[in-house]
Amino acid sequence: MADDGTILIGKSVKPEVLLLKLANRHGLVTGATGTGKTVTLQVLAEGFANHGVPVFAADIKGDLSGVAAPGDSKPPFVKRAEELGLKYQPDQFTTVFWDVFGEQGHPVRATISEMGPLLLSRLLDLNDTQEGVLNIAFRIADEQKLLLLDLKDLRAVLAFIAENASELTTKYGNVSTQSVGAIQRQLLVLENQKGEKFFGEPGLEISDLMKTDRDGRGVINMLAADKLMANPRLYATFLLWLLSELFEQLPEVGDLDKPKLVFFFDEAHLLFNGAPKALLTAVEQVVRLIRSKGVGVYFVTQNPLDIPDTVLAQLGNRVQHALRAFTPRDQKAVRAAAETFRQNPKFKTEEAITQLAVGEALTSTLEGKGTPTMVERTLIAPPMAQVGPITPQQRAQCMRDSGFAGKYDTMVDRESAYEELMKRKGMNADGSAVEASTSGGGILDTIGDWFGAQTERPKTGPGSRGGRLPPSMAEKVITSAARSAATTIGRQVGNAILRGVLGSMMGGGKR
Repeated sequence: MADDGTILIGKSVKPEVLLLKLANRHGLVTGATGTGKTVTLQVLAEGFANHGVPVFAADIKGDLSGVAAPGDSKPPFVKRAEELGLKYQPDQFTTVFWDVFGEQGHPVRATISEMGPLLLSRLLDLNDTQEGVLNIAFRIADEQKLLLLDLKDLRAVLAFIAENASELTTKYGNVSTQSVGAIQRQLLVLENQKGEKFFGEPGLEISDLMKTDRDGRGVINMLAADKLMANPRLYATFLLWLLSELFEQLPEVGDLDKPKLVFFFDEAHLLFNGAPKALLTAVEQVVRLIRSKGVGVYFVTQNPLDIPDTVLAQLGNRVQHALRAFTPRDQKAVRAAAETFRQNPKFKTEEAITQLAVGEALTSTLEGKGTPTMVERTLIAPPMAQVGPITPQQRAQCMRDSGFAGKYDTMVDRESAYEELMKRKGMNADGSAVEASTSGGGILDTIGDWFGAQTERPKTGPGSRGGRLPPSMAEKVITSAARSAATTIGRQVGNAILRGVLGSMMGGGKR
């Protein structure tokens, strides 16, 4: 590793490096299966971590988990290090594992409200009419101060809309029960795919992804995505949500000496496959603007044609592994990849792309005032941590050491839209009828009891002292939940104006 503000990628006729001060200009790692993309991704992640930059990366096959364990001095790596003039020194990195399903890492959750109607429509594969109904559902939830936290909350609001469709149509436009039913079916499909594990509380705090360890090195956050890939739309939507949350929550910092966080988006083609134009426009804007927040985004995919031109133009640092030109589309991809580089007169870029060996790539990074270097044929440096997956026992130990086990591992289900709408129907959350109150105060008195009423000690009897009893654990939980609900209601009212960065960029979405 260089100590002059650079990350060593590999060596051509000279060391090929990535300037940290230009690392937030984003990047692209491409190449056919088996050509070394994962190793390159690991080299970059290790380099950023060594310089104190936290990393977030999706681990599609489980191979990247090896960064948590020391390398084992395999002969090919030792030889490659010698070829590059390096000494191979086994190393390991502080790693935090995350998992949407909570099986191979700490659970990652977001609320329905945080996801917003645009991303949720993408996740549910809704048409324009259904997306409009979903936007109405979010608007009504804001106006009625109904918290949208999990899937049952959204289902309850949709059912409310269907039951009151005729009244709502005059205010919000046509609301058909058929569209509501179609959305409900898609929610059921999502739930059957374990999507309900992603929606709820406690939600992920972005600051927990931006930690350094005791040695000042960046923590590598690893998303276990092998099972998540069974639902690629959920995978892509989750990562796009995370990117938008980073954009929304982080302050403007301009160009720094090094990024505050680097985000690796593996299998990036899943983000763009079949995406509507509105979503593509939003992605382009986020990628273009998030660099001023100190975040670098690196897309990893097999084919540069997987990335729309408007996004591709934002990616200044590039590593191109071998492509195979077996079909007309492959040949087109090779030409497209070659044309995006600043040409080197010493060789033909288009020919070189098809001749690269495993562990070899064409590289071009930004230098000076942000101009790309000439493309070079580069031997990629070896990772210093383990290449390949760690054992389940090692993963479990990392999870115990992370400090997040007690924070995220247990889901909290507090009162939200579902419970409120059930109350309005005179029913409990389990569907049973609410017993008639003898106090006659109704829900307002109940809320008053939460905050004001205190149980009195008996005036007589064994051990009686009179006065108020200290609040019970149940009362403490209810009071805490009520206060938290008030905070979230305030946030949802704000979200009516700004529904996450993606919704706001699209002018509030369709109604």
